[in-house]
Amino acid sequence: MANDAFVCQCIYDILDGLRDGLSHYSQPSRVALLYAIGQNDPIRIFDPQSLLRDHEPKFRELFIESDGWRRKTPPVCRLDSFGLLHVEKNLQLAGLISWGGRSHSVFYQMWFTEHHPDMCHIGPTERWLEQAAWRLTHDLANPNALYSGISGFFLREYTTHAVRDYIVDEMNLRLGWDSQLRVYPILDAVLGISRTPEEGAWPRGKIVFVEPASVASVKLLTRFREFERPRLEHFKHVRKLLQAVEHSDRRLVSDGASIVGITDGQPDVFHLVADFRAGHGFLNLGSVPICSFSDGNFHSFTHLAKLVQVEEALLESDLDSEISTALFRIVSQLVHAAETKKYGCTLVIDLNETPVEISGHHLEETLDLQDETYLDLAKSLAKVDGALHIGADLKLHGFACLLDGQAIPGEDRARGARYNSALRFSARYHQLIVVVVSSDRPVSIIQEGVELSAQCQWKSVPSCATQPPILGDWIDRNTCSLS
Repeated sequence: MANDAFVCQCIYDILDGLRDGLSHYSQPSRVALLYAIGQNDPIRIFDPQSLLRDHEPKFRELFIESDGWRRKTPPVCRLDSFGLLHVEKNLQLAGLISWGGRSHSVFYQMWFTEHHPDMCHIGPTERWLEQAAWRLTHDLANPNALYSGISGFFLREYTTHAVRDYIVDEMNLRLGWDSQLRVYPILDAVLGISRTPEEGAWPRGKIVFVEPASVASVKLLTRFREFERPRLEHFKHVRKLLQAVEHSDRRLVSDGASIVGITDGQPDVFHLVADFRAGHGFLNLGSVPICSFSDGNFHSFTHLAKLVQVEEALLESDLDSEISTALFRIVSQLVHAAETKKYGCTLVIDLNETPVEISGHHLEETLDLQDETYLDLAKSLAKVDGALHIGADLKLHGFACLLDGQAIPGEDRARGARYNSALRFSARYHQLIVVVVSSDRPVSIIQEGVELSAQCQWKSVPSCATQPPILGDWIDRNTCSLS
């Protein structure tokens, strides 16, 4: 049995690398672990950034009041230097992604991280947690003297591998184990092409990747001669060819090694799609987004704000639920239009019964934003300097509105006039939500002079120098602190 200090060192190295890797792939992310090394050992929790707070009742039910998790027999491994990991059932906790298993060297382990609201898909993140479980199993299956500490560094750089592992798992399920479609070269090509401008323009258009044996079943508009097909690794050549399908329903078709032709339909066979959108793009499994890519890396986010804080503020207001739902839909469409077309704008959502007076262009008759024609007009008016003034009556009351107010604490000169004006104006008036969309920054949600969407700066992960607490003690301590 590994000694306590060695176990703590392994856990800390893996958790720190996992947290850092996931934070680069997604937003800043927290990670936590439940584990029991031996079958008769108490289950312990390592949660240095309080990710698992508020889940105490579920943990008490699963691990304290029941011992079903402990009665399972660990897998037998004849070779001590290798770990055999049996998958454990996902705990399905709200707002969390989890993955765990049990092995000869670690009787039970369950890893957790945050389920961010703007994730394309949780598949690659689950593969990341799975890899953390395998690394801990293997590290503790070996003698202390052989420990290299490489697991944490490996998980920091696992981004492309996580995407690839998820795709391969899906391919094996749908195509079997003998697929000839090689995923790593495809991922390298996607990133390489995305970084290759043509006459100053970033790539647009789609490339469909199909199993080589299935290419013949894809209906092609045109097929290139076999010995003249552009190789996938020739990024510049493929980038030039993308110009033939941009701003259209046409797609380049690849067998994973070269571009074989052009189609104008959706293949009926298993396929991957690289959707280039000038500056960023998405990697899809069929029609399902797996991840996005930008700046030469893969990411989990959708590049569209989820506006969770706006939705929560509207639900907490005195508005009728149907009105708040309609208002949220209007705001979402305005924000997503600005994000997609990459222009900055400001929206003032006025929840007062009588809208406040804001200087700007006022309309003789307010525009009903439930009408798609007027909503499209509002999207264009949002491009004009100043803010859109939207009332609780679901109508546009003005555009190019100037937001003024007294200087307040918390202003950020690095964010520009649009952001700081919104802070000042929202601090001056009540019952307002101000949404600031910057062309090069995340969307900011501001109310009463405070940015609701500001990211928390989590405290750094402390070294696991001592054994993490027993889960039962942790639950009792947290329960007492709330009472």
